Amino acid sequence: MIQRFIELGEGYGDVFELCELARLNRNRIHHAFLFTSKKEDKEYFSIAVALKPINNANFFPIYICREGIPKSEAVPKRLSAFKETLEELEIDPIQIDVKHSSTFVDTNLFYQYIIGVLRLNNLIPPLQ
Repeated sequence: MIQRFIELGEGYGDVFELCELARLNRNRIHHAFLFTSKKEDKEYFSIAVALKPINNANFFPIYICREGIPKSEAVPKRLSAFKETLEELEIDPIQIDVKHSSTFVDTNLFYQYIIGVLRLNNLIPPLQ
């Protein structure tokens, strides 16, 4: 099974697009994720939704808005929009601390690392 991250952007429009993808594919949602990472003593959130494959397709997409939401004292609007959407869909996000993507030379290596973390924790299906 091919497991691939599909990166949306970091802005408001991208988060709302991810929320709408979740609403339209509510029956396909495998898990929703809230990744936290640190860079230079600042914390950032990434939000993601993993969808089950369609029919007999061998493709497991994970849509992500990567590290675009800085942690602050007040809950950021983009994060609250994502959480509200998940509450509406009755889905609890899985929160995982990960390394910041700047730790890796290439974003593909970062996504391979995240896929490894998710597989080790049995949060996405193993390769077949």
